[in-house]
Amino acid sequence: MHKLYNVGKIVNTHGIRGELKILTSTDFPEDRFAKDGELLIIPEKGGAPIPVTVEQARFQKNLVIVKFKEYGNINDVEKYKGSMLKVTEERLGELEDDEYYYHEIIGCIAFTEDGEELGEIKEILSPGANDVWVVKLKTGKELLLPYIEEVVLSVDVQNKKVTVRLMEGLL
Repeated sequence: MHKLYNVGKIVNTHGIRGELKILTSTDFPEDRFAKDGELLIIPEKGGAPIPVTVEQARFQKNLVIVKFKEYGNINDVEKYKGSMLKVTEERLGELEDDEYYYHEIIGCIAFTEDGEELGEIKEILSPGANDVWVVKLKTGKELLLPYIEEVVLSVDVQNKKVTVRLMEGLL
């Protein structure tokens, strides 16, 4: 069994030619919905995953309107409303050296340069220019770490360990 990762949820049909509106939940929508990209529809009502191939996609705010090669009519895709779209692990693609998938970072423990444990990275926010990693401190408070070179010094995904430099004003 391959591990599957969410790329989005089919929220509605669009037009009559079998296009679907997808609410994305992927770090890399441009890659996931690139032409000829292979995805799996996981039917909401159960059943085997259905492989589909992206014919075209266009982005609107947080939605992607996708046309799959396999379908040309609204009647063929209506039944997939509410279903999830996933990608298999081997199709995740290669990342640059300093890029990570959200699922690799969430759950990592953040340490200071001196080896002091700060807490667990609970979520990642994308408010603007750079992502912000939310660390739940032992005190219960949250520490917001901007994902920039000056702050995030090293990431060890294997050992779930992130080393950070606490710049003035962060704590």
